[in-house]
Amino acid sequence: MSSELRKAIIPVAGLGTRLLPISKAIPKEMVPVVDRPLIQHVVEEALAAGLNEIILVTRGGKSAVEDHFDSHYELETELEKKGKTAILETLRAIAPPELKVTSVRQDRALGLGHAIHCAAYLVQPDEPFAVILPDVLVKPQVNSKGVDLKAMVEAYNGSQAAQIMVEEVPLERVNQYGIVDCQGAELAAGESAPIASLVEKPSPEEAPSRLSVIGRYILPGSIMPLLAETQPGAGNEIQLTDAIAELITQGQAVAAWRMQGRTFDCGYVQGWLQANQTLGQEAGLLG
Repeated sequence: MSSELRKAIIPVAGLGTRLLPISKAIPKEMVPVVDRPLIQHVVEEALAAGLNEIILVTRGGKSAVEDHFDSHYELETELEKKGKTAILETLRAIAPPELKVTSVRQDRALGLGHAIHCAAYLVQPDEPFAVILPDVLVKPQVNSKGVDLKAMVEAYNGSQAAQIMVEEVPLERVNQYGIVDCQGAELAAGESAPIASLVEKPSPEEAPSRLSVIGRYILPGSIMPLLAETQPGAGNEIQLTDAIAELITQGQAVAAWRMQGRTFDCGYVQGWLQANQTLGQEAGLLG
C-alpha cells in the first residue's frame, strides 16, 4: 500500500510570455482573478482536495509567490488595532495552520518533466503526489460545490491507479492539447477509464479521442527515476507525458478521470479576462 496522498507539486517557474506585458514585472501566478491571485485559487483547490503539503517549483524573480503564503505580522497587527476583523480573517485564511509550503528551484527551463523532477528529493519512492498546473483554473459548475480534484483523489484512493484529469474538446482543437487514448471507452463526467497511450497535439485525423489533458495529475513516486532518464522530446524539453507513457509501458495502471466542472486557461489574456468576467459576475462583484 502506498503512502497517503498529501503532496501537490505546483510548477511556478514559467516566464509567463503569453501574458506579457502584464507578467513582465509580476509573476503570472500573482495576477488577480476576481479578488485573489491565481496561485491562491490553485492552493485553495489543493486544500479542498486534502492536499496540504504544497511544493512550489520556482526560480529567481518569483519571490512574491512564496511571500503570499507568509504571515505579515505588522499588517495583521495594524488591522487588528483598527478593528478590521473581516479583512484580517481573510488574510489569515490564505495560509491556514494545516498548510505547509516548500519551495525548490528549477535552475534551467527544461520543461514540465524537469520541473517536476526538481522536487524528487521531497517525494518518497512509494509516495503518490499530485501535479497542479496553475495556468488552468478548474471551477465547479454554477450552483455546484463539487471539487473535481477531490473527486479524482478519491478515485485514486479507490483504485491506486495514477489519474490524469481530462475534458472533452472540439475535434478541431485536439491539435492544441495532449490527448488520451482510452481505446474507445465512453467516459461520462466523474468517471475514469484506463489509458492505453497519450498523444501530444495530434491532428484531428490522428486523434484517438477528444479527451484532452488539463493540468491535474496524480502520479506515483516511482515516476521520478523515469523523469531522470527521460530525454528531451517535443520542443527539446523533458516532457512529463513521455515519463507517463513509460509508466504505462511498464504496466503501471494510469487512468483518465473526466472532470465535471469548468476550466479557465488563465495563461492567455483572453482566458484570464474570461475567468475574471465569469467568476466576478457569479460572485456578485460585476453587473
